[in-house]
Amino acid sequence: MNSNTTTSNNQDTSEREIVLTREFDAPREQVFDAWTSPDKIGQWWGPDGFTTTTHSMDFREGGVWDFVMHGPDGTDYKNYIKYTEIVKPKWLSYEHGEEVEQGPLFHGMVIFEDLGGKTRLTFRTLFPTKEARDKNVEENGAIEGGKQTLNRLAEYLKKIS
Repeated sequence: MNSNTTTSNNQDTSEREIVLTREFDAPREQVFDAWTSPDKIGQWWGPDGFTTTTHSMDFREGGVWDFVMHGPDGTDYKNYIKYTEIVKPKWLSYEHGEEVEQGPLFHGMVIFEDLGGKTRLTFRTLFPTKEARDKNVEENGAIEGGKQTLNRLAEYLKKIS
């Protein structure tokens, strides 16, 4: 696992990244399960006002989560996540895009740190270019949307506790 802001050839990637960190008042296994179970993730995934329909989720390395995010204005956003590495319940990495055939829009990694009954989650996305990252932040509200998504996860975890 390379959780630094460098690639294997020591190239700084920080200008292409979005990194969000949040602590949850729930055990690591519960947070990991909420993130990786098809019947649970759809209950909280996405920014405020969004809902998520999972068409299929094959949670294994090489497996794909095929889903649609429904915006508050009624717009549907087709998405997929292809899992590239999974170390239960510590971390997972994936490629995220709109159509598998088109390739990923960005790479993601989620790290679940055990804090003795609580969990620190680090949600990292790496875009192919600084311009792609900036466009996602400016046009799609990626940072605020990510924070809202993690807030929704926190509310979901409170509800099921």
